Amino acid sequence: MTRPVLALCLVGVTMSGAALAQERPFTPALTCEAVRAIVARQGRVVLASSPTAYETVHALSGACRNESTAAPAFEPTLDDPYCFAGYRCVQRNNGDNSVR
Repeated sequence: MTRPVLALCLVGVTMSGAALAQERPFTPALTCEAVRAIVARQGRVVLASSPTAYETVHALSGACRNESTAAPAFEPTLDDPYCFAGYRCVQRNNGDNSVR
């Protein structure tokens, strides 16, 4: 690969990484109403509650499939430390994981 082509590839990878980082709204910087609006508009969104903690939140409780079920997703926001943002999918307790 020539240097100009390699440089363009590196720029593209760097820009796509920045775009991916922007796809996670940082909930502590938003109001509860803004977070709820984002989830309602997108239907499913990855929300960041800190620089290293994030989770997928769904607008509808029926979005979870297979061996998972919906649970309320509470996110910290500017105006509410326990803002109900939507639903997250959690593993169902089917009894196989219980201690005997």
